[in-house]
Amino acid sequence: MSEMTLDLQVLENLKPALTSFCYRMLGSIDDADDAVQEVYIRVWQSRDSFRQESSYKTWIYRIASNLCLDKLRQAKRRALPVDLSEPAASIIEPHETLPDSSWVWIAPDMGGNPEEAFIRKDTLQLCFIALLQTLPPRQRAVLILKDVFDWSSKEIAEALSLSPAAVNSALQRARETMNRTQLRSEELSRMEIQPDRELLSRYVDAFEQFDVDALVALFHEEGCMSMPPFPMWVRGKDDLFKFFSLTRGHCEGSRFLPITVNGGYPAYAQYMPSPDASVLIPWGIHVIEAQDGKIRHVQNFINTKLFSRFGLPEQIDR
Repeated sequence: MSEMTLDLQVLENLKPALTSFCYRMLGSIDDADDAVQEVYIRVWQSRDSFRQESSYKTWIYRIASNLCLDKLRQAKRRALPVDLSEPAASIIEPHETLPDSSWVWIAPDMGGNPEEAFIRKDTLQLCFIALLQTLPPRQRAVLILKDVFDWSSKEIAEALSLSPAAVNSALQRARETMNRTQLRSEELSRMEIQPDRELLSRYVDAFEQFDVDALVALFHEEGCMSMPPFPMWVRGKDDLFKFFSLTRGHCEGSRFLPITVNGGYPAYAQYMPSPDASVLIPWGIHVIEAQDGKIRHVQNFINTKLFSRFGLPEQIDR
């Protein structure tokens, strides 16, 4: 086997962990996929410059890190709706949207590479991804490589072209910021706890029957629903009742398909009625966060491009 063939196999073996790193850095699985493809191109173009002064893996992560830092240099911070604004003061059908680049998006599982088994699943929680986006990009990279991937300061220094002292300083500042920053999504999220399967089943049944009373009864008194790319979000049972009632014409007749997101957390892909009476078409992916047997927050990611990324069908029969 030639050296280049071996190198490409190492790169392919690293792909799930690289995608995972880029997703945490960039907050978007589409951007992460694009970044990893660009890493492949840069590795190929720069293959003659690899001098074995560090490991091949560290060299690849240096390319990936620099690529992410370049992408983040001019980018605005991605967020979740609940961290961006206060809840809706009046309940109307939402129309205003923000660009896809404004939002943290969900991600599918990123492969079964053995290295991925050592990567902390709790760091794929949506609230953690949102919290990472509050860090300056280089601090973000240091924190991910140290606290998520468990790299040594020496390895991180080699990957990011920093001194070990600079790595430790950046890590300290990043941890202080993470501990100090208080996001509403972090308060609402309970993704480290697998939600009650019966509660999820009741949510699906109530939504598919579009029984608004049954739906609202599943929420805590101050339960929430958010719907990126709409910045508007809804809090409290009274407003949830108004919102579900208002959107009945749009959502009634929907069906769900079960999936998993962000490291295996259960979610549901919503298919809504279409002009063709025989089929349902993609609408949003619901991530349900629960506590004490009640729903605290439903995040409905309304982005039909995600359906193909999750391997979901373009339509389903009614």
